[in-house]
Amino acid sequence: MVKIYTRTGDAGETALFDGTRVSKADVRVDAYGEIDELNSALGVARAAGLGEDVAEVVVTVQKELHAVAARLADPSQRISGRVGKAALQEEAVRRLEEAIDRFEAELPPLRHFVLSGGSPGGAALHLARTICRRAERRVVSLHETDPVVLVYVNRLSDLLFVLARVVNRRAGVPEIEW
Repeated sequence: MVKIYTRTGDAGETALFDGTRVSKADVRVDAYGEIDELNSALGVARAAGLGEDVAEVVVTVQKELHAVAARLADPSQRISGRVGKAALQEEAVRRLEEAIDRFEAELPPLRHFVLSGGSPGGAALHLARTICRRAERRVVSLHETDPVVLVYVNRLSDLLFVLARVVNRRAGVPEIEW
């Protein structure tokens, strides 16, 4: 039986997938930690109620975010080449774009900024979007990240904005313009 605690991080260090020990304050650890926070926020959004089709997209994204985090924790690409579910291909970006287009077709054109909020699910997706933007900034700070990862995270924040608007519209909650 594997224990959840290992005591190997008690001195403020952790191991990357290639075995390198780094500070838990390392920018790489921070980047995949932000991705983990985003993934948890998406879990909260699903729990708040999104509708079946939106929740299905979010579950797929959550699985892909595990691949993103694995890629960030694997700078020497030791695991991503061996473990299929740790791979992230350009096809994932294409799926995000297709989802954006599909859901955006339900929405009126955006003419002003809108305030975050709305229904519980919509508000949770707005929060996830802002966490995604923060995660993107952390990924950018690595300077040598796989370009697909960077594009994926950038496109994901767009999708989360569209999904928040769709969930709010379906719930009958009007957008508040700024």
